[in-house]
Amino acid sequence: MRLLIAAIAACLSLGMPVDGAADESRTNVRSIEGWEAVGRLNISNVNMCTGALVAPDLVLTAAHCLFEPRTGARVDPSTISFEAGLSGGQAVALRQVVKAVMHPQYRYRPAGTHQIGSDLAVLKLDRPISRSQVQPLTMSSGAARGDILGVLSYTRRHANRPNLESSCSVLARQSRTLVMSCLVEFGASGSPVLEMRPGLPPRLVSVISAKAAMGSRRVSIGTALDSTLRDLMQRAG
Repeated sequence: MRLLIAAIAACLSLGMPVDGAADESRTNVRSIEGWEAVGRLNISNVNMCTGALVAPDLVLTAAHCLFEPRTGARVDPSTISFEAGLSGGQAVALRQVVKAVMHPQYRYRPAGTHQIGSDLAVLKLDRPISRSQVQPLTMSSGAARGDILGVLSYTRRHANRPNLESSCSVLARQSRTLVMSCLVEFGASGSPVLEMRPGLPPRLVSVISAKAAMGSRRVSIGTALDSTLRDLMQRAG
């Protein structure tokens, strides 16, 4: 883990695409139950991250998405919008953010390295999204080595429709930090990591923080969910 942490790349937040071009996902996203709860976060009309609805008016994402990558300045939450279920330029629901609450242990670190293990933030929406439109994702804190995962994200190549990285797994867990075989790209910051079990709906177990390398192997780093998330939701709500 110590070597991995030293190899972490810059945070995966991304400048907004100029032309809004969209590529097809490698795997059919619509096969994932509840995929509409995942959406693109448009940040100050400059950057983007990915977020997931965890309550009708609450979105979970990475804490580092709340900072301007070049300057480290805190982003005004009112400049963030959430496009739930964005696909082909059409969103199931569009909401503005009115409040943002970060994990109490998170500290933003510029210059390409940022804190992991507490890289979580909850965003309060200006009004709830009806459950008849979008069902919030179910959460779990039980991610463990060997679990099969999927990651839904909006990225440089998939800015207008979600990309599914499927059949990856947890390689290691240290406290709240997960090392995963999932491959992620810029824009994937805050993306939900889903536990995929046959015959069961996916459960949200982690949030993407960064990509890294373990020797020559590409991996991703995520913050596992724990009881702290409930506190964040209460503070945001």
